[in-house]
Amino acid sequence: MAKVTKDSIIMDVLMMDKGTAPIFIKHGMHCLGCPSSSGESIEDACAVHGINAENLINELNAFFDAR
Repeated sequence: MAKVTKDSIIMDVLMMDKGTAPIFIKHGMHCLGCPSSSGESIEDACAVHGINAENLINELNAFFDAR
């Protein structure tokens, strides 16, 4: 079972399951295809976008737990 952390790379999470894309978008990360998503951690991206990383991570993990 996948476990997402603040250090997880956005693109890695998307590659685990494309169904996570709507969760990122819901939380304000609309540029999932940008080059930064390939090397940027969730924590770093959230800091740049002013997003609560803990809320995003919790929702991503709930998604994977439900699978």
